[in-house]
Amino acid sequence: MTTAGTGARRLRLGTRGSRLALTQSRQVAEALRQAAAAGAPGEDSGGLDIDLVTVRTDGDGDRTPLRQLGGVGVFAARLRHALLDGEVDLVVHSFKDLPTQPVEGLEVICVPPREDPHDALCARDGLTLAALPEGARVGTGSPRRAAQLLAARPDLEVVDLRGNVPTRLARVRGLEAVGVGTDEPVAPSRADATGDLDAVVLALSGLRRLGLEHCASEILDLETMLPAPAQGALAVEARAGECSTALARAVAVLDDEPTRLAVTAERALMARLGAGCAAPVGAWARLRGGGREPRVLALRAGVTSLDGGQEVGCELSTELPEVAGGPETPGDAAAEAVREAEALGVRAAEVLLEDGAAEIVDLHVNKPRRD
Repeated sequence: MTTAGTGARRLRLGTRGSRLALTQSRQVAEALRQAAAAGAPGEDSGGLDIDLVTVRTDGDGDRTPLRQLGGVGVFAARLRHALLDGEVDLVVHSFKDLPTQPVEGLEVICVPPREDPHDALCARDGLTLAALPEGARVGTGSPRRAAQLLAARPDLEVVDLRGNVPTRLARVRGLEAVGVGTDEPVAPSRADATGDLDAVVLALSGLRRLGLEHCASEILDLETMLPAPAQGALAVEARAGECSTALARAVAVLDDEPTRLAVTAERALMARLGAGCAAPVGAWARLRGGGREPRVLALRAGVTSLDGGQEVGCELSTELPEVAGGPETPGDAAAEAVREAEALGVRAAEVLLEDGAAEIVDLHVNKPRRD
């Protein structure tokens, strides 16, 4: 971390090289710059200059299915090594890709407002999930999405696929023109097929961030497709205890408490289950109320067998303390709210386990390889 002549702190922000990762990182960098620049007049802390540094990860350019790669941490591990080794000062993760186990010496310093966590069907001819013909070929790299697709439509042929968003969209007949085929950090060893699928399922958040929401033929409701824990959320990670005054001020402005509480509950659920992002687990938490109404954090969670034939689910909620003083002076109430969110996730996981979640799917399968 260096200081420019103008007094601004110059930071290196590590990111993967895909179009989506770069877009997310640029958006976070700009938001941090603006938040730092909006500090109180007369503060002698400068602003922030942030340079993006592309970091190649183990998962980039590798077409091995995620469940064989190990799923959890495939994309995060190299970024974290770069952070610990001092190659970069910050990294931006898709929060759903971040393992639930903390890494010593690192901390998530900021959770920006969450994008819509729903999944979206991108189908040929604008078809909905219900309207897809029997035996339609639908692509996804997610065991969770595959399981929930089969629960809704057991007649579908679910096809495993990898690649960035444009590459996946190009697999859909009629959407070939959308995939530019040049969005890989490292070119794949073989050419991707194009137009060989009837549909793919992608996160709506990624489509929106890339300006590709028009490719979605249907936003899937939560009854059909419960999102991955922390889907749509981003996490800004740094070395512990190394926030400058300008960065700390920016983080205080950008950090979104409703998002942080929701993803805390969802990730606590995953941690208690002992599962990773390759497990067919869905979760969605949202904060309701506030002001004159009690603040309530509600969590819906579910586990689906890989063939879609069995499902276990629950819905729980907890009342949270009010936070006084705003985001810059959160006080004890904010810390207590986080603890309550964690407890909610743990309780939901225990309900799922009591109802047989571990019997319908191996929650511990394909744990991450050691880096």
